[in-house]
Amino acid sequence: MILLLVNYLNNYFHIPRVFEFYSFRMGLSALTSLLVTILYGKVFIKKLYELKIGQTIRKEECPVLGELHQNKEHTPTMGGILILFSMFISLLLWMDLSHPFTIILALVTLILGTLGAIDDFLKIKYKNSKGLSGKKKILCQLIFAVLLSFYLLGPFSQKYGEYISWLYVPFIKGPLIHFSGAFVLLLALLWFLVISGSSNAVNLTDGLDGLAAGNLIMVASSLAIIAFVSNHFQISKYLNILYVEGSGEIAIYLSALVGGCLGFLWYNSYPAQVFMGDTGSLPLGGILGVSAILLRKELLLIIIGGIFVAEALSVILQVGSFKLRNKRRIFKCAPLHHHFEYLGLPETKVVMRFWIIGFLLSIIGIISIKFQ
Repeated sequence: MILLLVNYLNNYFHIPRVFEFYSFRMGLSALTSLLVTILYGKVFIKKLYELKIGQTIRKEECPVLGELHQNKEHTPTMGGILILFSMFISLLLWMDLSHPFTIILALVTLILGTLGAIDDFLKIKYKNSKGLSGKKKILCQLIFAVLLSFYLLGPFSQKYGEYISWLYVPFIKGPLIHFSGAFVLLLALLWFLVISGSSNAVNLTDGLDGLAAGNLIMVASSLAIIAFVSNHFQISKYLNILYVEGSGEIAIYLSALVGGCLGFLWYNSYPAQVFMGDTGSLPLGGILGVSAILLRKELLLIIIGGIFVAEALSVILQVGSFKLRNKRRIFKCAPLHHHFEYLGLPETKVVMRFWIIGFLLSIIGIISIKFQ
C-alpha cells in the first residue's frame, strides 16, 4: 500500500527512493509487526480471558506431564491471531500487493490460519475433543498444495521461467533434477510433504513456553536472508545461488513473521500469558514451507528447521514403535521436548537448549549457500 502511495506521489513530489529498497521495507515490516503485537497484546489477552478461550491440559495422555503443566490450565490460547494480524498489517503496508509471491503468502496465511482456528475452536467448545482429526488437516493441506502446484507449474512458470521445476540440493552447485512431463507429479508430492510437514511440525513443537516462537524466529530469519540475496542478481551470481526475481517480497513477509513472533514472545516466554495454538502454529509453519518452495530451498529447510524436523520425527517414531513393537516406546514421551521434561530437565532449560541448537542449524543453513 505504501509502495503504491509512493509511486503515485512521485508524479507530483520528489519522494526518496528508500521506500523502494527491500532492505528498508524488511526492517519496517519487522518493526511494524513487533510493535503491533506488543502494543495490542495486553488488550488481546484480556479479551481471550473474558471469552474463556483457555488451554485444556489432557492429563490422561501423560499423567507426569499433566502434573508438570497443571499451572498452564486455562491459559488463553489462539494467540496466533495476534501474530497473523500483525503480519497482515505489515503485508498491507510494506509489500507489493500485486506480486504473485504476496498473494500466495497471504493465501497460505488465511487458509491454514482458518484451519487452525477451527481446530482450536473445537477443542475449546468441546472440552474432551482433540479438535479436527489428523486426516482432515492433511486433506486440507493436500488440497492447498495441489492448487499451488497447478499454479506454479502452469501460469507462474510460463511467466517467470521454469526454474520452479528444478530441484536444488544444499552444498551442490546448480540444480540437480529437472521435473517435466508426468514427473512433475513427484515435485507436487514433494511440495505437499514440505507444506504439510512444516505446518504440522511447528504445531507439534508448540508445547513449551516460547519454544515454537523462538525457533520460528531463527528459521524465518535465515530464509529471509536467503530470499533477500536471491533477489539481487549480482549477489546471487557471486554466491552461485538461484536468482529469484521478486523474492524480496518473501523476505519482507518473513521479516514480518520474525517481528510478530518476537512481539509474541513478550507474552509467551516463561511463564506464558498466552499460547499461539493451532491458529498460529499451522499457518506459520505453512509459511515457512511455502517460502522454501518459492525460493527452491525445500531441502535446505530440513537443515535450517532441524528442530521442527526432530520434533516431528520423534512423534512418527514413537507411534510407529508403539504399533509395530507391541506397544514398546522409544521415548519417555513425545514430542521430543516432552521426553526431556519427563527426564527431569526444567522447561526453561529445554527451551533454551532447543533454541541454541536451532540457532546453530540456522547458521549452518546460511553458510551452506557459500559452499555451492
